[in-house]
Amino acid sequence: MSEFAFELELCAHLETRRDGVLARQLGASVADPGGRILDVLCVEPGPEFDDRVRLTSESIPDAAIESAVGTGRARYWKTAFDCHPDRARSATERACEIGFFEREHRKGRDYVRQVARYPDWYGRIVGIENKPDLGRPGDLEAQLRTDVSLALVDEVILATESYVTRAHLNRIPEEVGVWRVHREDGAPLEIEIVREPTSLPVDEPGIEPLEAHPGRTEIAVVDPDAKARQRRRIAERTYGKGWRTYEFPDCGACDPDDSSGATLPYCEWKGRIVDAGSECGASCGGYDPVSDADTDTDADSVPDSDSDTDPELHSGSALESDADSATAIDLEAERDRRTPWKADPDGKRRQQSGLDQFG
Repeated sequence: MSEFAFELELCAHLETRRDGVLARQLGASVADPGGRILDVLCVEPGPEFDDRVRLTSESIPDAAIESAVGTGRARYWKTAFDCHPDRARSATERACEIGFFEREHRKGRDYVRQVARYPDWYGRIVGIENKPDLGRPGDLEAQLRTDVSLALVDEVILATESYVTRAHLNRIPEEVGVWRVHREDGAPLEIEIVREPTSLPVDEPGIEPLEAHPGRTEIAVVDPDAKARQRRRIAERTYGKGWRTYEFPDCGACDPDDSSGATLPYCEWKGRIVDAGSECGASCGGYDPVSDADTDTDADSVPDSDSDTDPELHSGSALESDADSATAIDLEAERDRRTPWKADPDGKRRQQSGLDQFG
């Protein structure tokens, strides 16, 4: 089974069994942004999760959260940020667009305030590394050791389809939990807990390996404040992005498969779930192009931004209408229906209408 298909089926399974929100392929490093990408992030609800749901469906820019903009008197945007003016302006515009800030014009200047106090909405963050076949481990051991030494997430879990031996367990840090995923045709996916994870010290300094050289490894000591900021950013990206960041190919051989409870791109020709971005197209032997007459222009397509390379102003949900989509699938509506996340919360509607006068 491909790691892509394994990842999607695991997310679909976890969505029905864990509280909170899930996302795929997010950065989990601090000193070296993009140096470590975790396959799946599970962000559990905190005490004010419902307040976050009501606020906005999108990821809130970190600069906007850290700014001196509050819920009381509106402030001139330039004096409310301790960062480069370009970053401050981008964060301000994005925060206004998604309804976290509201804006006033005074004598040609923009003044902003928060529509609500930023809530204490997330609790534990669990990272899952997917490796269906332990016979091809790649950099698995180094990746997991990085996760444990940095301790950015509360728990780290390895998910695999392979039979897990004592030798496998001895090669990875003992703090890492291990799941063996069982899947059979027509049967629900099942998870066997081989080893429970150990809670990591997220409130203490962490060690992030950077670059390896013969006989030595460069490292960075990451202080608790930097870890806390990155945890908040991960939580925000997870909330806005979700895990349905995949496409459905423009091919008659691909049928939407909802047997897992979520709608996934299943290829009849290949007999499995496929990654449209890397596996589908005219070069595939089973490619059956869908004519324009068969295309539903109301469908939603979700580009898979797996690398998480954008800093913080990317639209978190990444759900954009695509008139060329070959299937009438609304993944945003499916997420809204199946999870606590809401695509169009009351707070967002209220502020969006209020901003029209400043267009």
